[in-house]
Amino acid sequence: MNRPARALSHGFWTCLGCRQLVTVPRETRTCLCPRCGARMHARVDGSIMLTWALTITGALLLIPANILPVMTVIYLGSGDPSTIIGGTLELYHNGLWGIALIVFVASVAVPVMKLVGLVILCLIVQLRLNVAPRQAMRIYRVVNAIGRWSLLDLFMISILVALVDMGAIAEVAAGAGSTAFATVVVVTMFAVRAFDPRLIWDIYEEKMSAVEAENISQSHQDQSGERA
Repeated sequence: MNRPARALSHGFWTCLGCRQLVTVPRETRTCLCPRCGARMHARVDGSIMLTWALTITGALLLIPANILPVMTVIYLGSGDPSTIIGGTLELYHNGLWGIALIVFVASVAVPVMKLVGLVILCLIVQLRLNVAPRQAMRIYRVVNAIGRWSLLDLFMISILVALVDMGAIAEVAAGAGSTAFATVVVVTMFAVRAFDPRLIWDIYEEKMSAVEAENISQSHQDQSGERA
């Protein structure tokens, strides 16, 4: 079966900064893009190791982000700190189930889905799992797309802190949980950027080449057997 030609096998590298296609000698390990000056590599150096490190860091930070209070609403001198889960449940019990669903999806479901997706992608590449590359790329696109929605909770807190400042009557203060949550969002964004999706197709090409070589070898053996 004929497969599309690969740019890497013909000595072409793609600049991840400006997407310029550059001809590079085969013995070259790194160079600068002639158009934007960004450093180019055939594949991102240490992509899987760096993605694992950032993903594990994000998973560990997700614990204090959900345990520590994200904000405290002080009204007439009294107020209790609120965690992400606690705030979601309070919104639901007050009948604001729509807002509660939005907060839960943006602050709990999306970060967890993103971390799980990153783990799956790293396992596919590192363990060379037999997964269709298009399915793996769909996971990558989803993980890359949903990350920005995690900032919704932080935007809400920053707006409340800026608007609700009525001295001794009412005040909103951000908690340590918001800092941890913001760090989770940033770390997972870097993890997605560190992962090189081209590695998925490298594994696919290696497996297809091995299958073709095995088929050719089997065909030669069959021809030798027929001649004998």
